[in-house]
Amino acid sequence: MHDVPHETVARLARGLTETDAVIDEMDARADQAGFPTVGPEVGAWLRLLARMVDAERVFEFGSGFGYSAYWFADALPADGELVLTEVDESELEDAREYLERGGYADRCRFEHGDALDVVERYDGPFDAVLIDHDKERYPDAFEAVRGKVAPGGVVLVDNAITAGPLDVDGILAGLEGREYDADDATQGVADLLVAMRDDPAFETVLLPLGEGVAVGYRVD
Repeated sequence: MHDVPHETVARLARGLTETDAVIDEMDARADQAGFPTVGPEVGAWLRLLARMVDAERVFEFGSGFGYSAYWFADALPADGELVLTEVDESELEDAREYLERGGYADRCRFEHGDALDVVERYDGPFDAVLIDHDKERYPDAFEAVRGKVAPGGVVLVDNAITAGPLDVDGILAGLEGREYDADDATQGVADLLVAMRDDPAFETVLLPLGEGVAVGYRVD
């Protein structure tokens, strides 16, 4: 089988993905500003995975202007709960506006502050968790939330392959147990992936779309 370029795979995924006017506007904003979102090909997977686990409660470590939350929200029941966290207050207000326009704000909790502080105020269980904030703090996020994930729920980790300063060779070295002079962000991602892989409560796989999404399914 011939190798298919990553961009072609992304275009194929987008060709199968249904969006709406709000998502299209958010995509245009991200493209214009160079703002890192998961993109529609990964967003559709977030929505599908939330549907597959019958998610009723979702927690996000880092929400930006609400892009990934918008995809999650479409999969939740009207009485579901989606917790957005963001340190930038203006971005959080933009997220509120987008989700209101989509008709999803009634199931959202908009938390301004550090996600690691916010998650301590919430009891589980969560059916889906997205980790997508400071890469060097990824292991702390997993440690803070792993016990709050319901059996049959999922932990989703963005940037499992690349993003900005991340060094994929350093991530790979971490997974393979080799010495490597990695920066803090790369080491954080590598340490989290190792922790998820080695945790008997989770079965973890890699979804190689976007910048890579690790999917950890809680088996017990």
